[in-house]
Amino acid sequence: MAQVEDKGPADGSQDFTEDGTVDLKGRPVLRSKTGRWRACSFIVGYEVFERMAYYGIASNLVLYLTTKLHEGTVKSSNNVTNWVGTVWMTPIIGAYIADAFLGRYRTFVIASAIYLTGMSLLTLAVSVSALRPPSCPGVKDEDCDKKASALQVGIFYCALYIIAAGTGGTKPNISTMGADQFDDFEPKERKQKLSFFNWWMFSIFFGTLFSNTFLIYIQDNVGWTLGYGLPTIGLMVSVLVFLVGSKFYRHKLPSGSPLTRIVQVLVAAARKWKEPAPSDPKELHELSLEEYSASGKFRIDHTPSLRFLDKAAINCASGSPWMLCPVTQVEETKQMVKMLPILLVSFIPSTIIAQVSTLFVKQGTTLDRSIGPHFKIPPACLTAFVTIFMLISIVIYDCFIVPLLRRYTNNPRGITLLQRMGVGLFMHTVIMVITCFAERRRLEVARTHGTLGKHDTVPLTIFILLPQFALMGVADNFVEVAKIEFFYDQAPEGMKSLGTSYFTSSLGIGNFLSSFLLKTVSDITKKDGHNGWILDNLNTSHLDYYYAFLAVLSFINFLFYLLVAKFFVYNVDVDNRRDLQEALEISQDKGLPEAMET
Repeated sequence: MAQVEDKGPADGSQDFTEDGTVDLKGRPVLRSKTGRWRACSFIVGYEVFERMAYYGIASNLVLYLTTKLHEGTVKSSNNVTNWVGTVWMTPIIGAYIADAFLGRYRTFVIASAIYLTGMSLLTLAVSVSALRPPSCPGVKDEDCDKKASALQVGIFYCALYIIAAGTGGTKPNISTMGADQFDDFEPKERKQKLSFFNWWMFSIFFGTLFSNTFLIYIQDNVGWTLGYGLPTIGLMVSVLVFLVGSKFYRHKLPSGSPLTRIVQVLVAAARKWKEPAPSDPKELHELSLEEYSASGKFRIDHTPSLRFLDKAAINCASGSPWMLCPVTQVEETKQMVKMLPILLVSFIPSTIIAQVSTLFVKQGTTLDRSIGPHFKIPPACLTAFVTIFMLISIVIYDCFIVPLLRRYTNNPRGITLLQRMGVGLFMHTVIMVITCFAERRRLEVARTHGTLGKHDTVPLTIFILLPQFALMGVADNFVEVAKIEFFYDQAPEGMKSLGTSYFTSSLGIGNFLSSFLLKTVSDITKKDGHNGWILDNLNTSHLDYYYAFLAVLSFINFLFYLLVAKFFVYNVDVDNRRDLQEALEISQDKGLPEAMET
């Protein structure tokens, strides 16, 4: 993107945004013609269709791997979580490219093309006779003894990981770009932004609801060709919706590699670790307000946290950025580093969430799925209840609970983001306890009726699993909404995409951790001739023990979270930076260098 041009008249005749946003050509944008909910409507519209496409693949993937590729319980579950983990980890690369080189819009458009390529190849892999696994006419898929060839398996997984590469550029940039449509320096827009992430998650789960009901039914009862073809068409529609709104978007210029700036601070501080930091922060190296104004950036005042990083700003003879960093760069690094403990304690919750699309669905395949004499609910359709209860709880929370809490806390969000996240983390422990008892009941019924075969149906309704799915949706309203807003809100201005990638990486690592735990527990519990907790035959397994293990792990993580959250210090609110903004405007309008030093 080009450099920012002068704002123009300062008499209010042209109401430009104040947060440094520009159009695609680098020109300042008028508040009245760009951004806000008008621009976000296209972004949210994209997300509805994109989530339909993604979850149209992810929600039922474990059953495709089981029935078509004949993978066992542990292998199929781990292949799903490994792929989902990759989907959520690649955004780190996408965020880096956006912040350092291309900007969010261009990175997103290129990544969408890759994403669409992967979806198209996946549809071909389940449609073209030479690419799809062979079938056995008149025999159930799970009993078919014909195996997919190495080429067929390779094409299928190649398509999945092309999708993962594409989502690396879309996931960290689309939500961040949506939040960029609201100017923090305009009170009305700032208030609207507080609700953005709630309704953003609402749009995600609205698209997910469609995929978890209609698309899963199509896949189970009509075929995988149509079941994967529809999500591919949905993704194409979503990209077109996004492109239609291009003229309304506000953009933030790429501000250089955030990772490089962070590493420079760490290296400079390490190289000067023996030097004593001055008692007066004003003696540390910092650029003038005028220099920040010229580059369209904002200066950040010194804070007393993580003081060892202040050594990077101790004045020295060398002017190398690897030896001397300004205070603002040091403070940006502090803001990213101090979020790492929160990121760390978010891994276990993401592991808990990973069970929904793997073991929870596998449980459902063993139960009575009949609704009336002629209809059987696909087991993966129970994930729709996660979506339904998520949607309901978001509306209730945003429209009723938040206004009520504001009266007592005077916090625009009702409660802090970390408090909201903490509620959800505690719920995860409760959910896993409930899941443990539901699984214990399923196993008791299986033993009582002698339905212990691998493909035997336990005479117990699938809706015994409903509480764990429904409560997971409510917990998502607290954990996932608060998490994405927290990492965006607490990241410095030039590192918002990197901050959002903290959110995606927490989900990615949580899924990889799920694979590790499942494989490790499965192997350990089979030692010394024991039957094992997790077998291909769930009717003779002990998933109840595994769920109890996850409940204990979740509770320990929750206690650690309370400790981390207690010592976290939030960034200075944007209202407290208005003096800086006014100083910048004075310097631009009057050209008084001395005003920049006040």
